[in-house]
Amino acid sequence: MGKALGLAALLTLAACEVAGPNAPRQATMPEQRPIGLVPPAPLASPIPVTPSAASRALSVYFQRLQNDLMARGLLRTDGGGPDTTFTDTVLARNFVRIALFDEFVMTPTGLRAQPTISRLRRWEEPVKFTVQYGATIPEDQRVEDSQNIRNYVSRLARVSGQPMSMTDTDPNFHVLILNEDDRLGFEGELRALVPGIDNASVGAFLNVPRDTLCLVLAFSQDGNPQYSQAVALIRGEHPDLMRLACIHEELAQGLGLANDSPQARPSIFNDDEEFGLLTTHDELLLKMLYDDRLQTGMAAAEAAPIARIIATELMNTGPS
Repeated sequence: MGKALGLAALLTLAACEVAGPNAPRQATMPEQRPIGLVPPAPLASPIPVTPSAASRALSVYFQRLQNDLMARGLLRTDGGGPDTTFTDTVLARNFVRIALFDEFVMTPTGLRAQPTISRLRRWEEPVKFTVQYGATIPEDQRVEDSQNIRNYVSRLARVSGQPMSMTDTDPNFHVLILNEDDRLGFEGELRALVPGIDNASVGAFLNVPRDTLCLVLAFSQDGNPQYSQAVALIRGEHPDLMRLACIHEELAQGLGLANDSPQARPSIFNDDEEFGLLTTHDELLLKMLYDDRLQTGMAAAEAAPIARIIATELMNTGPS
């Protein structure tokens, strides 16, 4: 993130603590059995469901966390400016660290920090997003989030050049906006979305620590570096900006920008939480990731010199 028959799952986590937002976000999962697409059971309920006391307490906690981050000048939404300049050399270096490395691995006892070189992973087929809501997500939030996701998918498609759309017909990238009550009862739906998913991946989805804000599982078949399906979990208890920040990070990481780097700036692919929304720097990373001169499965040593050429060109033209 190998067996002859397997489903490789890349798990990326967005984690943050009030005292210091530097918790791990990314890990590699072991391979499982080949997947098939099975229509999920509908999550929405025609009758509004009141969140539990535990879910309401999380809403209070995350609102305080957002307030704290913003008071410290974090979760910026400006995309970068004169205080965050970078060169083509820096851009190429950041691309290698973010697109061609894993920062954490999944072990039987949980996440372990272990920087690991990887291959270039991305989608070769059109990415078809759908968004599903837990029964406790209110209607006004659903309307807001659906529009934000639709706008963001359009932006990701334009920037990367990779075909992407919002559709309920054979989707392969499921964005799940769930409160605590919804998520804890979601095992059956998750296993239906990803037949053959292993227990470690299911456990990572169901047993989410409070300081893990969101996550994405991106899957490929038989050790192939081409992604074929992804599932993103966005906590419904987040206030608006933090929820949007999770959408921005997890959807982009599920496209192949899987790692974080403390040197990446301005970027959402950095544990410092300075930027909440996709930046101009990150748009360039996406353009690089889906440039035809790079090939899915390339090793870092092979991709790095090509990335330097692309970065130099992009710094002269900028994202389109």
